[in-house]
Amino acid sequence: MSLQLLLPVILIFGVMFMMTRSQKKKQEAASQMRNEMQPGTGVRTIGGMYATVKEIQEDTVLLEVAPGVHAVYAKNAIGAVLDDAEYNRIVHGDTEEPDSPVVPDDASSLTDGHAAGDEKIDLDKKFTAADADAEETPAKDVEAKDAKNDGDTGAK
Repeated sequence: MSLQLLLPVILIFGVMFMMTRSQKKKQEAASQMRNEMQPGTGVRTIGGMYATVKEIQEDTVLLEVAPGVHAVYAKNAIGAVLDDAEYNRIVHGDTEEPDSPVVPDDASSLTDGHAAGDEKIDLDKKFTAADADAEETPAKDVEAKDAKNDGDTGAK
């Protein structure tokens, strides 16, 4: 066999090994998460339902989905084990401040919403042809027009 024929086969097996290795790590992490569940822990099922763990069996979990309403689920149907603060925030709407500060996705909280030198834009203002002319006129001419218009009564 030549090296040209052997190299693609080795490459394919290498890629397959890396893919199965990462999948196995994910499965082990999920299994460890499910094994760390304790009664009273808040969980989210793979269907998106939030519940509290009541009992843990070998392959099943008894969940309280509402006060007094219990359901039996397979252990592998648990999508995530939630900490108490997150579970209470999602299910009960608790708005307690988290221990760590919340960082926004953008830098909008760093300013008051306007960059230095920006002025607020009135969205109700209609743009007219006179406004377009004012934008093209140099600043001195605009000031002269404003001074001239100050004496006008506004009637045209």
